Order: sequence, then structure tokens, then C-alpha cells
Amino acid sequence: RAYHPKYIIPSEQRGPTVQIWACFSGKGYGPCHVFAGTMNSTRYIQVLEQHLLPYIRRNWRQHADCYFQQDGATCHTARIVKTWLNRHNVNLLPWPAKSADLSPIE
Repeated sequence: RAYHPKYIIPSEQRGPTVQIWACFSGKGYGPCHVFAGTMNSTRYIQVLEQHLLPYIRRNWRQHADCYFQQDGATCHTARIVKTWLNRHNVNLLPWPAKSADLSPIE
């Protein structure tokens, strides 16, 4: 067994969902955005516009020097988001499927 039952605590999800979007790099911590509800592609683009782009502009002279890492969440992989990232010259780090263990934020 991967986990001993005595260390597993059942949980229940109640009330509103709170989500956090954050970023960091070798140049330091970036912005953190907390919001209620669920993320969709439109909301994700708003977060990227308000938080990611200013962070990239402050820390890198050229977007080509920066690679953005995100996982395979539906709002990250939506066509509208991919188009937005491409239009804003945000380089994505290739992300293998089912690889949450590679995420430094987790």
C-alpha cells in the first residue's frame, strides 16, 4: 500500500471554493492572486494579463528569455488560452501528461 490508513484523514468540501494562482522564478517570487469560485479560460486569461505579463515585463527584457510552466488543466489548455499566450509571445515549457510530480509549486 502506498499510504498507511492511520495517516489518511477523510475530508469534505463545503462552502465556496477558493483558488490561488501564483508564480515564481529564479528571479524571485511573483504575484499571488486569490479568488473565489472556479477557473475557466476567460478568467485565466484575465489573471495572466493582470499578473503574469507584468511579472515577465519586470524581470525579463525579452519574453524569449522566459518560459512559463503550467499543467494540463482544462483552462490552461483551452484553444483561446493557447492563442492568447502565442499572441503575447509567452513561451510554454512542454508538459508531459500526468506529471504533477514535476511541478515545483506542488
